[in-house]
Order: sequence, then C-alpha cells, then structure tokens
Amino acid sequence: MSARPNLLAGEDLPPEPRQKRSLEKRARLKAAGLAWFGEKGYESTSIDDIARRAKLAVGTFYQHFRSKRQLLLALMNELLEKLSQLDFRPTGATDVRAVVHQLLSRAFSHDLHYLGAYRAWQEAVLSDSELGRKQAQIHAWTTTRVTTAFQLLQNLPGARPGVDVPGLARVMDSFFWSLLAQAVRMPAVELNQWIDSATHLIYHAMFFDPPKNRGTK
Repeated sequence: MSARPNLLAGEDLPPEPRQKRSLEKRARLKAAGLAWFGEKGYESTSIDDIARRAKLAVGTFYQHFRSKRQLLLALMNELLEKLSQLDFRPTGATDVRAVVHQLLSRAFSHDLHYLGAYRAWQEAVLSDSELGRKQAQIHAWTTTRVTTAFQLLQNLPGARPGVDVPGLARVMDSFFWSLLAQAVRMPAVELNQWIDSATHLIYHAMFFDPPKNRGTK
C-alpha cells in the first residue's frame, strides 16, 4: 500500500515543542482551530479568533504555526495519520454485512473528530492551487486504501466474482469524502443512516445474498 501524503512536507513550520506546557498550548490551538473552522469555515476564521478561543496570546499562535494555512495543514495531516493507522482487515465475524458496517464505522470514528478541518479544507482548496494538488494526492491515496479494503472483502464467503473493485473503490471513496463534507452539519442519527446505506450498497455490489432458510416441514 502506498505511503500516505505528508501534507507538511516543504512547510517551514516552527520547531516542534518538547516541553509539556508548550505541547498543551499547541493542543489548545489545534482544538480551537477545529472548533472555529467547523463553525465559521476557513475564510471567516481569523488567527485572533483561534488564539482567543484557546485563551492564548496571538504571539503564542505564531510560536507554533506561521499562518492559519499551516494550522489547517497540520490538522489535515493528523487526519491522514489516523486513517493510515486503520486496520482494514476483516474481523472473524461470520456476518459479512456486519463486517462491512464495522469497517465503515471505524473509518468515520476517526474522521468525525476532524470535521471542522475538512470543512475549512474544502473551502481553502478553491483558492489555493497548491492545496488543490495536495487534495489530488489525498484522494489517490484514500482510493488505494479503499481498493485494498475491498480486495480483502473479496476473500470472504459469498463474494461475487468479476466485481470491478477499482471502479467501485473510486465511486465509494468520492462518496465517503462527500459524506464527510456534509457531516459537520448532520445529526448523528442521520450520519448513521448514511453509513447503513453505504453498507447496504457495498454489500450488494460485492456479495450474493445468502440463501433463505425455508425451515423444515
């Protein structure tokens, strides 16, 4: 599997803090950025807003990030790191539909923490061509991840032969990112319904329905 894109490569970031107090301040800035990005988007969020919410001076922000853009890159890079740690190998469950649902739920459990960052990212890429190139790298990587997951699912009982796994992976990867973009304003119940629908779609695209048990007479 290809290595994840490093969104911070080439960025002139201030040195990583080592002291506990500095690390705590950096974490507060990230949390404040996530909150503001989710509420107001990228353009409407200022460094003053972030520092104020973190209860820190603006000068402290610049000790950790040279710009709002760098903070956004750091947050998105963390999201990709979390995704890279996901284990897409199916568990030993006998219910294939449950396996698919579990994979989707695990993926979104990480994504949801970074909803604010992704909302801001979508906005920022529209006016920043370099971020647009990074976006293309992200989607190429996540499509590869989804393809690998689907290939592993094909080893489970009841899998349909001849499924266009790469094509299905491209479609579903686009769907996942689209759903993530909407999830910032979506009630948890509605998001779970979408995950259920995605589970249903993937299952029927890749597996035969098990034979119905007619019982005995």
